[in-house]
Amino acid sequence: MPGTMLGMADASWAADPAGRPDPAGRIVVVGSGLAGLRTVEELRAQGYAGQLALIGAESRPPYDRPPLSKQLMAGAVDDTSLRTELESLGALVRLGERAERIGDGAVCTDRGEYPFDRLVIATGARPVALPGPGQQRFLRTLDDALALRETLLPGARLAIVGAGWIGAELATVAAARGCHVTVVEAGQAPLAVAMGAQIGALTVPWYASAGVDLVLGQAVESVQDGGLALAGGDWLAADVIVTAVGVRPEVSWVESSGIELDNGVAVDALLRTSRPGIYAIGDCAAFWSGRYQRRLRPEHWEVALRGPVVLAANLIGGSQRYDPVPYFWSEQFGRMLQYVGDHRNAERLVWRGSPDGDRWSACWLAGGRLAALLAVGLPRDLQQGRRLIESASLVDESRLADPAVPLRAAALE
Repeated sequence: MPGTMLGMADASWAADPAGRPDPAGRIVVVGSGLAGLRTVEELRAQGYAGQLALIGAESRPPYDRPPLSKQLMAGAVDDTSLRTELESLGALVRLGERAERIGDGAVCTDRGEYPFDRLVIATGARPVALPGPGQQRFLRTLDDALALRETLLPGARLAIVGAGWIGAELATVAAARGCHVTVVEAGQAPLAVAMGAQIGALTVPWYASAGVDLVLGQAVESVQDGGLALAGGDWLAADVIVTAVGVRPEVSWVESSGIELDNGVAVDALLRTSRPGIYAIGDCAAFWSGRYQRRLRPEHWEVALRGPVVLAANLIGGSQRYDPVPYFWSEQFGRMLQYVGDHRNAERLVWRGSPDGDRWSACWLAGGRLAALLAVGLPRDLQQGRRLIESASLVDESRLADPAVPLRAAALE
């Protein structure tokens, strides 16, 4: 291509082969995380035999992210690679190569151009940084996790900005490793953005019991060498600072493409973007949910694992609709939290069990149906609640609230 230097593999890719095996032609997948890898795997599993390329900005082979803040940070594992034999997929794999823009029928990277007939955007999300010249660490990549783990030494002063899922999981591990941990949260409760302040307030005692200092209602002005400058003029000294205030979809390279963006790449129920032949999946994709009548962008492992099954089918001519019930789990302070559904339009909150105890569930209702459920130490509630949400069954609130009654028995015939 004029003005572009291509390696031998890229030149072979650029050639337009005769006798394409199916209408999809050449498929390029940008993003080598779980969502991108699973898309490639599913395409092959579903019979696609055409040209396939996987391009990823990270130089590491695909790996699993959930263990980074759990088993890997605790030292139980050193590697979370997905152990996939990339060569067996029969794809051109380009790692350590960053996509820069989408041209007219081609992806342009920092090394070359890749013509496509179908394109999948699976570039995930990037962590939000705070202002200031001091070193702030993140927990997003495997390299982030390995480098951070080396700093979690007994006696180290660790400041975590953000009492969300990642902040709580990291605080759990760091405290167990003997660090002096302080979590600074701008909201009035942990998990306030994700679960609401009422639920989040129930987790406050967990921090104290683990020996973690929790500072609520405190914004951070900037990250400085040796600590945090807090809004209002206070100072928090720290040896290690981790910023865990959320992520943003990694879509800056798509902005000039004309593709509609709406808290990520906007896709329809078939995972198609506003440009024909271009799809999106994973943390960067905001899909339309008929169940909840809004766009959802759950930043969860299960979306990356299961969404590509639908996506691959549609890439090769199918018309499957993608409308899962979101699911997420977290391990923090010796507890397993499992969340399913979406509670943002819920009308009522019903408790199963005492929220002051170690095993309870919170059930959100909308229109007499279960819209979402948070189970703490009750995996059976989670499993049965998920089925209730999927079935959209009306429920009996009194039976729902009785922890002695199985959740499935709350469904009205």
